[in-house]
Order: sequence, then structure tokens, then C-alpha cells
Amino acid sequence: MRYTAAIITISDKGSKGEREDKSGPAIEKMLKDFYDVKKILIVPDEVNVISDKLKTLVDREKIDLIVTTGGTGVGKRDVTPEATRMIIEKDLPGFAEVMRMESYKITPHGIISRGICGIRGESMIINLPGSPKAATECLSFIINALPHAISKVKGDTSDCG
Repeated sequence: MRYTAAIITISDKGSKGEREDKSGPAIEKMLKDFYDVKKILIVPDEVNVISDKLKTLVDREKIDLIVTTGGTGVGKRDVTPEATRMIIEKDLPGFAEVMRMESYKITPHGIISRGICGIRGESMIINLPGSPKAATECLSFIINALPHAISKVKGDTSDCG
């Protein structure tokens, strides 16, 4: 089965057209062979805007995998994890732990990322860093586990073995 996906770039400048989004297209390139990428969006670093967009993609559009990029650092406007935490029903800490651990092997700055991963309804939400390099690296660390996780989120009860 081919799952659906959406990508949300969180960027004040990108949402105003003042900066080209390079992370969204880089993520799409990684996902498009395995997922039906339905939407690529750019929104500002605003908790309510981000959480509303996530809820819409899950609750109304029934997207299986939503990947965000940006807003996971320690800057004053970095609020993606807070927006995600507001709407998820279950946390998936292993994904974020692996991304930080593997990123740290590349750069000590990898531990600064506050991105989280979680479940809402039958959808998975993954927060990635904002730079194209960091976003694609982090996605590469977890991409092979995503189809199985999504299957389980959707109710597959077969053995993991």
C-alpha cells in the first residue's frame, strides 16, 4: 500500500515569499518514490497556525504521514514542537531520539534540535530541522521504520517479527 504524505515548512520568511524553501522540496524528493505527496505547504512560525494546519491534514484530509521542517531549534520563534505537542495523542520518542543521536555523530549541534514525533488519529507527525542538509539527514535515519509504524498506527495487528 502506498501511503499519503504532506510536508509543511515552518518559516516566517518563507511564508512571506522572502526566502526560497529548499527543505520542503528536498524532503519531497526523498519521499516521492514511496509516498503519494499530496501537499507541500509553507506556514509562519505561529503555534496556532501550525497546530491548525496539522489538525486539518490529519482530521479532514486523512494524510498518513506529515513531515514538518523548521522551527525545532532554540530560537524565540521556534515553536514547531509546542504546536505538534498540542495536537498529538501519543508521543513517539524513539524517532526523535534516533534523529538527535545520529545527528550528534555528524555535528554536536544535532542535540539542539527539539523536534518531536507523534500520532494523531491514524497519522504520524515527524518534526525535522529546518536546513535541507539536517532535514534530509534526519529523515534518512528513520525513513525505513516509517511504513511499519504507519501500518501499526492504522491498526495492523500482525506480528512485528
